[in-house]
Amino acid sequence: MAYFALALGTATKNRDGKIIEAYFPTPILNPSDALVSQLTPIVDYQGGNETFEITPAQAAELAQAFQSQQETASAAFATQAASSEQPLVGVILASDAQPQTVAEGFLKLQLISHRLVQPHGTVLDGIFGLLHNIAWTNEGPIDLPELPERQMEARLAGRVLSVDCVDKFPKMVDYVVPAGVRIADTSRVRLGAHVGEGTTVMHEGFINFNAGTTGVSMVEGRISAGVLVGNGSDIGGGASIMGTLSGGGKVVVSIGENSLLGANAGLGFPLGDRCTLESGLYVTAGTKVQMLDKDGNKVEVVKARDLAGVSDLLFRRNSQTGQVECLANKSAVELNDELHSNN
Repeated sequence: MAYFALALGTATKNRDGKIIEAYFPTPILNPSDALVSQLTPIVDYQGGNETFEITPAQAAELAQAFQSQQETASAAFATQAASSEQPLVGVILASDAQPQTVAEGFLKLQLISHRLVQPHGTVLDGIFGLLHNIAWTNEGPIDLPELPERQMEARLAGRVLSVDCVDKFPKMVDYVVPAGVRIADTSRVRLGAHVGEGTTVMHEGFINFNAGTTGVSMVEGRISAGVLVGNGSDIGGGASIMGTLSGGGKVVVSIGENSLLGANAGLGFPLGDRCTLESGLYVTAGTKVQMLDKDGNKVEVVKARDLAGVSDLLFRRNSQTGQVECLANKSAVELNDELHSNN
């Protein structure tokens, strides 16, 4: 049987004993039948997609099972977890279905941020209704109804409980820091972001969950939920890419390789390879675009959606008429290699 994923991690519970978040440092994509067979009697796995609360004794047994199947990273974590007093949780996903528990949701977000799957590579339907709105603090995640009392307790003990944000999604780097990235403001990259090796996210850059880059990219603008940016592409300062969360949009907006979204530009349709949108130009799927031939002569007017995925295009606004124009792009964007050597 082909299994989708499994992981062992720690969990945070609220005062009602419900899991509100889970941390999986060594998730496994497509685990072998042999590994699942060894784990089955330890956690009493019945098949399907299941979440388990794990005891320290079970964690010790799991460590041996992971080690026997050469899953050394998971074995090392399970060994340490066996002596921990923190709540432990395990998830086995037989199939990639809509998550049914908080732990399943957090595992799927971490599969993306660990680069084990790309955005749109796992089912996240219903995740907003599943996850809790949480205060993410310097003392860990706190369920919102419990926050006032925790703040008071901290003050009376001479501490300040600092709340970084109130959200369903924490910042990615509290769970995983992918190799070869540079993130100037870590609060602007959510868990579930896919940050490709060589990507630099500057202070005003933003990457939502289930979105990101595949390789070397400069991100100085916003990559909205659902958007995937190809290797070698540049999202200029203040630029924006339309996502699929608001307004009922169904088209997956993406950017191909070696393309440029100029400063303060905006994109609302899939862009191909080696394309450029000039600074300040916002092109949605319904924008009427005047096509020009190689000599600059007008050919026809089309909607931008008709150019979805077409490569080697330059989009600009005619400074005299205001008409959005499109012509062949004569040069692809070239990123500065030194800026992306994020060792």
